[in-house]
Amino acid sequence: MLFESERIVLRKATAADAELYHAWRNDLEVMRSTNPSLDIYDLEETRQFVHQVILGSPSSKSYILIDKISETPFGITSLINIDSKNRNAECIIDIGNKAYWGKGYGTEALKLLLDYAFLELNLHRVSLRVFSFNDRAIKLYEKLGFQREGISRQSLFREGAWHDIIHMGLLQHEYVNGCPDDFEAAVTKA
Repeated sequence: MLFESERIVLRKATAADAELYHAWRNDLEVMRSTNPSLDIYDLEETRQFVHQVILGSPSSKSYILIDKISETPFGITSLINIDSKNRNAECIIDIGNKAYWGKGYGTEALKLLLDYAFLELNLHRVSLRVFSFNDRAIKLYEKLGFQREGISRQSLFREGAWHDIIHMGLLQHEYVNGCPDDFEAAVTKA
């Protein structure tokens, strides 16, 4: 199924997810490697963020990551800045529940999102940005086929030091090479 893998189900994010996202958004260990602006947010600020950014943008699609067996929500992944004319978007992922770190859930979740982006939406390109100190994420993205496209030098100040932001991208035909043979037939029909 398109929104389901061996261990994960993607569920469309809703306004009811604000409190769940609030816990992740205020966990500095979770946000340290994904959010350029670390801060502590009150629940109303998070509700506004969820309403305006996660749910309110017509150019984004956000999904809560659910553990298929325990039905525990453990993160969020999104396609943002979807440009239908030029067939590209940016992807993001946050694994908010640290019990799911380092166990392959990020890879599995991004494969689901990329399958949706390339197979269903027929996007040509998906990009992302990653902080240069986030070695685990960089390895994950490279494993999925993302290539480094550029660097915004010293554009993130974190913990008293300047860090680069690495820009990465993946083209549809590059992703196809890592997918089953019937992918090309599916894309041709799209």
